[in-house]
Amino acid sequence: MRKLLTALTGLLLMAGVLTAPAYAESNGGVRIMPLGDSITDGFNVPGGYRINLWQRFVQAGHTVDFVGSGFNGPASLGDHDHEGHSGWRIDQIDAQIVGWLQAYTPRTILLHIGTNDMGQQFQVSTAPARLSALIDKIRANAPQVELFVAQITPSADPAFNARIQTFNAAIPGIVAAKGPLTHLVDMTTGFTTADLADGLHPNQTGYDKMAARWWTALQSFPGSLTPGAVNLVNAASNRCLDVSGVSQAQGAQVHVWDCHTQANQRWTRTAAGEYRIYNGTRCLDVNGNGTANGTKIQIWPCNGTPAQRFTHNANGSITAAGSGKCLHSTGTGNGALVELRDCNGTTAQRWTTR
Repeated sequence: MRKLLTALTGLLLMAGVLTAPAYAESNGGVRIMPLGDSITDGFNVPGGYRINLWQRFVQAGHTVDFVGSGFNGPASLGDHDHEGHSGWRIDQIDAQIVGWLQAYTPRTILLHIGTNDMGQQFQVSTAPARLSALIDKIRANAPQVELFVAQITPSADPAFNARIQTFNAAIPGIVAAKGPLTHLVDMTTGFTTADLADGLHPNQTGYDKMAARWWTALQSFPGSLTPGAVNLVNAASNRCLDVSGVSQAQGAQVHVWDCHTQANQRWTRTAAGEYRIYNGTRCLDVNGNGTANGTKIQIWPCNGTPAQRFTHNANGSITAAGSGKCLHSTGTGNGALVELRDCNGTTAQRWTTR
């Protein structure tokens, strides 16, 4: 058993290679980044805890978009993107995190890291400090992100597990000092060697337990499952969806303008699928419930009608429920109007969030 554990641990500790995913999936939902090492990737069970967690989201009616440069898992996992890197330590995640935050702008992060620091016996005594510094870097670069930090799952090797227990004991105090948007998740109590496939990585039962712990934590902080305020950036112009004037008057025209962070460019998603002006009472609206090409987009009191329901599609287009047509920027300069057009996949009809 000791030889087997040593071999398997060595496999875990092989450095991961950062590559772009073959595919990337997006449904316009709340962006959640699963972040960590091979346990996030899903060693032994491709997709790992993400499979069961995704199914819980679907059953509860949450629209969630897993994000990251990794991609794996079965068809039952509806979104295969993640940021789990086999063999990586805290310092390796720290070295890449700013770029990932900028590329994927997650609303919520699920962080499970430290196993390889303990397995490699890499500066074990300073691992809590490195975790603390990583959290600080996330908080500095994504101040509104909901960050869930897990105590790590156990090992069947007694010496290895003793290091894990010491590391885990330091995590609650670290998390408690990081403010109200950083949350502790217990991934150690109730986990046994029966939940491990190889003495280290969870088996299906273990990954399902992890999913249940993540799910409970997320439900305890429901803001983690609702979109934060975002800019909608037009791919053709790199300008943002903007309400004409800051008064947010009923019927105000929508156009594109240089991106900023004021309220007239910030949007939140309602449960009905509307884009509502941040901290406002008016929603993106198709003028007069129109369906013709060239129908103007404006704002109107939120009412949940098809003229106010939109879907942000995987290719970046935004379609109106009442017409099936796409939001389209008529130009790339400041003040270019936004209207409805037949969906054609051009950059003028593709929008990203940030």
